[in-house]
Amino acid sequence: MTPSAPRLPTIGLPSAPPVQVLFIVLPDTLLLDLAGPAEAFRLANQQLARRGLPAGFDMRFAGPEAAVTSSVGLGLAALSPLPEQLTSPTWVVLLGRPGDALQVVRHQGAWLATRDWLGRVLAPALAVPGTEHRLLTVCVGALLAADAGLLTERQVTTHHELLADLALMAPGARVLPNRVFVCDGPVWSSAGITAGIDLALHLIAERQGEGLASAVAQVMVVFHRRGSEDPERSPLLAGRRHLHPAVHAVQNAVVDAPGEDWTLDRMAALAHVTPRHLSRLFQQHAGLSPREHVEQVRLALAVEARAAGLAGKQAAALGGFSSERQWRRARQRSASPATAKRAPA
Repeated sequence: MTPSAPRLPTIGLPSAPPVQVLFIVLPDTLLLDLAGPAEAFRLANQQLARRGLPAGFDMRFAGPEAAVTSSVGLGLAALSPLPEQLTSPTWVVLLGRPGDALQVVRHQGAWLATRDWLGRVLAPALAVPGTEHRLLTVCVGALLAADAGLLTERQVTTHHELLADLALMAPGARVLPNRVFVCDGPVWSSAGITAGIDLALHLIAERQGEGLASAVAQVMVVFHRRGSEDPERSPLLAGRRHLHPAVHAVQNAVVDAPGEDWTLDRMAALAHVTPRHLSRLFQQHAGLSPREHVEQVRLALAVEARAAGLAGKQAAALGGFSSERQWRRARQRSASPATAKRAPA
């Protein structure tokens, strides 16, 4: 039975049509490459339902054969045929297979039919400027993408044992080592096996918000959300290596709506504890106070907005600050030695 996270507030999340997540299932598909990301998307839909919102992800499982045997010998059946066109925003997921490069890219009937489909249907869709379609590769699924000619002029990564093989197979690509995942336009690639879960969480956060992604990570007992470059690159993810439901509920709500008036009393009411107890819980599990968490989230969002090209006033508003002046004061507080000493590593 899947454990459940705290019931989440219905604030700050826009409603959008579900994205189609199309898993391409071939003979000998690595089962964890499939099950890990798929479970993350399923849990995201479960969390959205708890908020009274429609599903954000419509998962489909397709391949050139209706039934195959996975890497661990488990049969996978009732697979849909590969669609002849992508009628709505679709994320096509290429999964890994066991073995070295020659074993991964076996030019057998199933893969040849899939490679033809990728060239006819997916490649033109990815080439459209501003496309909402995406190619996602998990583990050595990147080698399959390379064999299909989909990685030219892209930054990509794969399992560390096959980085050199990927560079040989995709000479027009820039292969990046030591990355959990790499995002380059509509092509998103991830490293070994469990990195597919990290990639799925990142996609969930981009589509539905950091609060929802953090709730999914909590249910999956993923203590440490990893980013594309650093293990924990953003204050949005700091202080999340715990399983306390009350603290997570407050953290998720603040990320979803940073501009709300987050008084200690309001946060304590959301967590169903007293203000004093909430402060103790935050210090114990997150390493900072509730107020410091709110300010860290606002600062991170404002900085990201500014880096994306928004004007100072817009960036401050997006981060939840009432003015640029308030943002400056928050920056000054965060730069003070006392604040830096209290901040979580």
